[in-house]
Amino acid sequence: VQLQASGGGKVQPGGSLRLSCAVSGFSLDDYAIGWFRQVPGKEREEVSCISSSVGRTLYTDSVKGRFTISRDNAKSTVYLQVASLKPEDTAVYSCAAGTMMADVISEYDYLGQGTQVTVSS
Repeated sequence: VQLQASGGGKVQPGGSLRLSCAVSGFSLDDYAIGWFRQVPGKEREEVSCISSSVGRTLYTDSVKGRFTISRDNAKSTVYLQVASLKPEDTAVYSCAAGTMMADVISEYDYLGQGTQVTVSS
């Protein structure tokens, strides 16, 4: 089982990126995916999640209207489009898989390596 996040980078405030979470070793169809972010010294925070079947989505308040989560089960990939980025969005972003949507990392079954997003002028 493997989840690999990619697509991070350094962008200016107001910029955008598309993060990808590629999964292998299990069928993406059966799992909800959550995107988390973490900065040193702070707890990991879930920013968005998407259900396994009907594509129900949830977002934390600070990213509503700016981030969009989507999935392509045929490509075994979940995306997080991040836009109107702010310096406070700077973090390592990682994805996790679980049988149900959840808002804490402990309720997910698998966690992948992250990708760094830096928002700075």
